[in-house]
Amino acid sequence: MGKFRVAFITPTLPGVALVEKITKFRNYNIFKSLMAGILYIISAPSGSGKSTLVNELRSMVPNLDFSVSYTTRTPRGSEQNGREYYFVSRPEFEKMIAEDKFLEHAEVFGNYYGTACRFLEEAKNSGKDLLLDIDVQGAAQVRKKVPSAVSIFVMPPNREVLERRLRNRSQTDKVDPKVIERRLENAQKEIVNYKDYGYILVNEMLDKAVHELKAIVLSERTQRSGKSLNGTDSELLRTAQCCLLANSHEKVRPVLDSFKIS
Repeated sequence: MGKFRVAFITPTLPGVALVEKITKFRNYNIFKSLMAGILYIISAPSGSGKSTLVNELRSMVPNLDFSVSYTTRTPRGSEQNGREYYFVSRPEFEKMIAEDKFLEHAEVFGNYYGTACRFLEEAKNSGKDLLLDIDVQGAAQVRKKVPSAVSIFVMPPNREVLERRLRNRSQTDKVDPKVIERRLENAQKEIVNYKDYGYILVNEMLDKAVHELKAIVLSERTQRSGKSLNGTDSELLRTAQCCLLANSHEKVRPVLDSFKIS
């Protein structure tokens, strides 16, 4: 009771009001502890619009931390340590692997990339959830360590749209055409793994995809908190349920067909 006395008791506060205020404080902290620590995984082929979706989500949903990965590659351009990545030496990274400090890690083109376990604990301790933007390989590792994680796979509407997006982006980034072809091949390999995810988004219209992503995050919070659903909660839950893997076969089939995935 010490913390309540310090926080709320004043000489003029009536007894009933004091009880109500303490109850409100306790209920808030109980709800906060119940919702905190949810781990959201989002994966998508390059060019599917995942980064835009994540940025939009973070601007709308409070108490959602975003994990910054560790890497052994050198910084590029204006990249800053702790903003785009945490840049560490190869021996440092391997020491973290040996100490089991990563939720997931992989070696790509000679460089390590990984997500540290500490980010999930830090988010949970501060009453927040954590969002990981990782590939299908990393997502598989995380699901083994955190089976309760909420996994979301984002697809392009079809191969033609994805190729157009990649080529448009390449004009700005001056990407070799061979890289685009490799990314399209990788996209096909990644999309095959969609059945490993709990939710599926087809990013054809950005506003709709953002709404669905927000609905998934908020409905998971509500369901895990155990609180009663109001009208808004019920609407978000219905939207999220439409994105469940089991309910996504109809919208996924055209995407699979365009990539010649049976």
